[in-house]
Amino acid sequence: QVQLVESGGGLVQTGGSLRLSCAASGIIFRYTPVGWYRQAPGKQRELVASITSDGSTDYTDSVKGRFTISRDNAKNTVYLQMNSLKPEDTAVYYCNTFNTWGQGTQVTVSS
Repeated sequence: QVQLVESGGGLVQTGGSLRLSCAASGIIFRYTPVGWYRQAPGKQRELVASITSDGSTDYTDSVKGRFTISRDNAKNTVYLQMNSLKPEDTAVYYCNTFNTWGQGTQVTVSS
């Protein structure tokens, strides 16, 4: 059974940084594509960043240059480094692979 556990969220001021982690069990992350999504109150869940099994990455336009997705195969974990955070980045952040979701981690950016 595949399980994903996100962590690293919190409250940060505008311009601050956070690093989110997505730890997997029941699956070898290095062989799977992984996406980081976010959902703000009253909005649809959106794909923020993704990484393929060969390490190719992609980002939604609003986070390009600020967010970096990466993986640590030894730890079976995917990260989302978020810099220069803005209030509009406030959301619950989820990781996903093969239709499996974690429980999410709240990110709140104060103005």
